[in-house]
Amino acid sequence: MYRQGDILIVPVAEEAVPPSVRTAPSAPRDARGRLVLALGEATGHAHAVVGPGTLVRGLHPMDPDHLHLPGGGRVVHEEHAAIPLPRGWYRVQRQREYIPGAFRVVAD
Repeated sequence: MYRQGDILIVPVAEEAVPPSVRTAPSAPRDARGRLVLALGEATGHAHAVVGPGTLVRGLHPMDPDHLHLPGGGRVVHEEHAAIPLPRGWYRVQRQREYIPGAFRVVAD
């Protein structure tokens, strides 16, 4: 399990990845060629993955995303140390917080 700021990255066994995730289109890369896991609303900094791979977004903002890194990769952010990730599948979850009557994704 890996954490960088408000992002939690959990390894997932390949056989546990839903078929719908395997066939879904990948999220586009940003102008710098990165897969952006989360973009900071206040700073514009991004939790992003560099290296080959695919990112499949959840259908709802509270749903986890899925990341596939066939050769491994690195999670980078302007204010955190880079985290190397071995090859494999990952579930990516944004931190949530409770507000009276609801939950929301944490904004940094």
